[in-house]
Amino acid sequence: MRKKIPTITRPDPAYAATLRQGDREIPGKEDEAQVTATNTGTPAADVDADRHESERTPEGAVAPHQVTAESSALHTSLRAPVSARALNPTRKIDIRVNALERQEAALETCGVEPAHVVRAALRRAVKGWQLSPVFAPVAEERRTRNTQWQARTSLAVDAASLGVLLRDHDPLDVLSKWALIRGQVEPRIWGEIDAILEEIAIRAASPHEPNAP
Repeated sequence: MRKKIPTITRPDPAYAATLRQGDREIPGKEDEAQVTATNTGTPAADVDADRHESERTPEGAVAPHQVTAESSALHTSLRAPVSARALNPTRKIDIRVNALERQEAALETCGVEPAHVVRAALRRAVKGWQLSPVFAPVAEERRTRNTQWQARTSLAVDAASLGVLLRDHDPLDVLSKWALIRGQVEPRIWGEIDAILEEIAIRAASPHEPNAP
């Protein structure tokens, strides 16, 4: 005699959960959502949508829009810092510097081309130098008339400080910019020429090391 298999008259949520594969509908799932909605007061469609969302998104995962926002913030933080030139704009000025008459004799006898000495002094003088907004009058020293020793270049100066000098001493902007800053630059270059000539003289006076046998 065969044993009669009982007929299932209502869905079994526990049994139906074991049969779920992928996103296929499971018998009894709709009823389960309806029961949850009744207990919480939330529409069944919202309960079912929340369940699908929690199943698709692993716990601790970040929503796509959050990832985008964080990536954008990271990209912004990794941008190159603003350059110093952008923070402190500069303006180029053509400068022309001659040695002094009192330096002529030493330049001619130092053993180094005088033009090279003047250019080296110019490089030393402007290295790390910053234009002051306080005007310095042009020195009364007598410059050499030998134009072959003249050093010429363009010098980038702080635009704000130059603006102060223009406002106070050349409001019509008719003078050359070199006339506004040469009182600050020339004495520095002349001092470096003296220092280089002294270094050359010391080297010349020091005894040479004897040649090895």
